[in-house]
Amino acid sequence: MVSVKESECVACGACVDVCPEGAITCDDIAVIDAGKCIDCGACIDECPSAAIE
Repeated sequence: MVSVKESECVACGACVDVCPEGAITCDDIAVIDAGKCIDCGACIDECPSAAIE
């Protein structure tokens, strides 16, 4: 499963827009719902600050 490095996340929301399952929300940091995440990696490729791994 992918995870968010909280210290690196700038809460830009880019990951939210590309998630095909709607598994990511973003307020102060991105939060990934493990129950919805299908490990597709779209968010990893989209994150400009490399906060998702």
